[in-house]
Amino acid sequence: MKKYVIYRTPIFSRKYDNLSEDFKKQIDKIEEQLVGNPYVGKPLGMKWFREKKLENYRMYYLIYEDLSAVYIITLSGKKDQQKVINTINYFLEKYREDIKELTDKEDSI
Repeated sequence: MKKYVIYRTPIFSRKYDNLSEDFKKQIDKIEEQLVGNPYVGKPLGMKWFREKKLENYRMYYLIYEDLSAVYIITLSGKKDQQKVINTINYFLEKYREDIKELTDKEDSI
């Protein structure tokens, strides 16, 4: 079975750092799930753009099959859902550059 490496944007990491320990454990569990199957979340218009619900929040991520990577973008509430989706769509090219740079760094280690 193909394994995926999980990466987080700095925005997501800052939000994560401010969460309760219980909520962090839920996110960690989802990340473990994504390593083996990144397609567990709900697709958002494209197979590789997904969200996963956690209580009243949604975690948004992009799947890069060619890099065997999942890039967790951000966490938001339901009321900001469409704004967040639109913003992620706007920055897709930037996220691709970021994840390519991250995976290239890891390959050189």
